[in-house]
Amino acid sequence: MIAPMTPETARTKSGTGSLAAGQEGTAVILNLVLIGVTIALDPLPLTAFMVVLPSKRGVRKGAAWVFGWLVSLAIVVTVTVVATGNNPPEPSTAPSLAGLAVRAAIGAGLVGLAIRQRRRMGRPKKPKKPPKWQEHVDNMSPWFAMALGPALQPWALIGAGAATVVEAKLSSWESYLALILFCVLASASYLALEIYAGFRPAQSTALLARFRTWMETHTDQVIIVGGLILGFWLLANSLYLILA
Repeated sequence: MIAPMTPETARTKSGTGSLAAGQEGTAVILNLVLIGVTIALDPLPLTAFMVVLPSKRGVRKGAAWVFGWLVSLAIVVTVTVVATGNNPPEPSTAPSLAGLAVRAAIGAGLVGLAIRQRRRMGRPKKPKKPPKWQEHVDNMSPWFAMALGPALQPWALIGAGAATVVEAKLSSWESYLALILFCVLASASYLALEIYAGFRPAQSTALLARFRTWMETHTDQVIIVGGLILGFWLLANSLYLILA
């Protein structure tokens, strides 16, 4: 026999549901923050941006790059929300488990990449020929720069962000703000360099040269640390939710 629901029971269940929703929302925001920071500090597109920014009319091309980068992130987030109908799948259902499996696979891939990069450290590396676009960077058009930004984005990390956005429900201005901040956070390094170059063009040239040199000599370390931290988090968090 099912006991009738008293007002006290209703309040208890309502409070428990609100608490669970709050915990899930906090987990989504934490995932988006970690993924956004990792995207912003990814050394490969960041190094390419530091080739574009000091070039002839670099501030203009850098602005086009940042615009294309932000627009592509916004498109991914919007398409993901529209695809779910702003109705996140219920836990332990096939769509929910599929999203978690994708995130777990990306996490495992990041850990594997970090381990492979660690094993390669210290070995002699063949000199890589710069991409052809770098040879003509001074003559690059802003339109090309705008397309280059999204083309060099770390799409595996953006895929992890999209798999996290699947769990988000836009029910308040705070939830909208969280997704906007994810896009801004994932672009923070590019925005900061662009703004600095715009206001301090003379000083920015030397800064970008030093930053690029440091990034090129520490690319392996950045990939290893970022891959291990985010990879283990995504893997552990996704497996926990799958098995819960």
